[in-house]
Amino acid sequence: MPKLQPTLEVVPEKPETGLEDAESEKATEESQLDAIIIGIGQFGRFQIFNYLLLCLPIICNAFYSISFVFTAGEVLHRCHIAQCDNLATSYEAPFLNFTTPQRHGSWDQCEHYAVRSDPLVGASCNASSFDADRRFGIFCADQWKLSMVGTVNNIGQFVGIPLGGYLADRYGRKLLLVAAGVLSSFAGLARSTAPEYYSFLSLEFLDMAVGSTLFPTAFLLAVELVGPQHRVVAATMISLTYGLAEALMGYLADFLRDWRVLLRVLYAPALLHLTFVCLLPESVRWLLSQSKELEAKATLRRVARVNRKELPEQQLDALIRSNRRLVEQSSASGGHYSFRQIFQALGGRTALCCFVWFTHTLIALGLSLNSTQLRGSKFENFSMTGFMQLPGILMATTLMNWIGRRWALSSCQFTCAVLLLAVAATDKVCPFASSILYFLAKMVSTGSFMILYFFTSEIFPTNCRNSMLSFCSSVGRFGSMLAPQTTLLIVHYQYAPHLLFALFGFTCSGLALFFPETTNKVLPTTLAEARALDKSIPKVKVPKSVA
Repeated sequence: MPKLQPTLEVVPEKPETGLEDAESEKATEESQLDAIIIGIGQFGRFQIFNYLLLCLPIICNAFYSISFVFTAGEVLHRCHIAQCDNLATSYEAPFLNFTTPQRHGSWDQCEHYAVRSDPLVGASCNASSFDADRRFGIFCADQWKLSMVGTVNNIGQFVGIPLGGYLADRYGRKLLLVAAGVLSSFAGLARSTAPEYYSFLSLEFLDMAVGSTLFPTAFLLAVELVGPQHRVVAATMISLTYGLAEALMGYLADFLRDWRVLLRVLYAPALLHLTFVCLLPESVRWLLSQSKELEAKATLRRVARVNRKELPEQQLDALIRSNRRLVEQSSASGGHYSFRQIFQALGGRTALCCFVWFTHTLIALGLSLNSTQLRGSKFENFSMTGFMQLPGILMATTLMNWIGRRWALSSCQFTCAVLLLAVAATDKVCPFASSILYFLAKMVSTGSFMILYFFTSEIFPTNCRNSMLSFCSSVGRFGSMLAPQTTLLIVHYQYAPHLLFALFGFTCSGLALFFPETTNKVLPTTLAEARALDKSIPKVKVPKSVA
């Protein structure tokens, strides 16, 4: 039967001229680590166990980044009609037919018809007492406070993600996961006891400032744990976990209607991040980039032992020797590139990446938030957007392998934009079909987001990979800051959010084609290798033989 051999061929590339010639000559260094990983198991028992551990930060991040949909969501309400309401009145009442207008098939929550001032009519509860041509509405003046919670949540992510990325590249992925998980748990549990609005808002910001880095850090650690042929599987598992967690939160919110209890249930499990100190290994790629060679060798030996594979010491020695040469000749001072070096080498790619991230966060979060405006239960609709992420992720996995990263990203964004226009066009004619199209748009948007996460982790070098993923993601948070406010546009035009998302989707679809292709290519270690992606970076070739 076919077997993977513990060797990795790399097609050499002519090095660039200039400051980074020495780095370009090292294009095969990273392949030695990939060859070792192939030999000791690209996705064996060791990786499976660690993936189960990494489900915890992924689930927590899914809960924390969007829990404000329910903790700061609108409660079903309508205006108090002084002439008609009393202590025994329910939400639905016959007098609403002549006292309250309808909006989108339900009673308006913020306005009622003006009371006539005719003294002959009086203030009795009958149709003649209300003027259907005039409305009176001062009851929702503070509605902005609810959407502001979502904006502050994303401001916290804007601050926390780049800071977390820098700390992860400086001090390690494992340490950051432990610290961020525990601190976010404390912040969330404290928020469940907040006595008033502004303390709740402050703790919302603090929570995401420390907890927003859980997903990108866990995602990168997962990708760096496996061999080149299993990176897509790694990204798929992580993303499926996120979608399931989001769907689960919809059911939890439906079952636990008290927002304080809901927060305690969501945040208490994050304390389990403390177990990562003993159970979770540090990224071997990060250890090597920091010259922590003894720890890297110990981790690789542990992987081989758990996966029941052989690891020749001469391979480890060759890896360490080549890594020392790579670190010594790298232009990254102390094992780290400065932001000036990164932007001089990859400024255009970084700017493009930031815009694409902005578009994805705007559309993905906007679709989740606006799902509560659809017909039916808002809890079930929200959970459905979570479940629709699962086929979207599997679709993205297939597309990435079939047509490559660039075309998969562009195609998903284009399709999502078309579906959103179709939602607006069919909602009045066929509401059921419109809802199906809406959930399909969410499915495609999620697939596109997965491709983007995966893509971003491949176009930057190792010792600034987490920093740049976090930077692009952080700039993208401007989109998620804007997303909670898009629900306010519905008052002016019901389909305004759909049109806005479609406009950005079409733009992003075109610009995504300017990215370099990275399918089946070695993860770049240096800036020179990352720049070479725009040309023809070496491709991974894993030979097979028949046993």
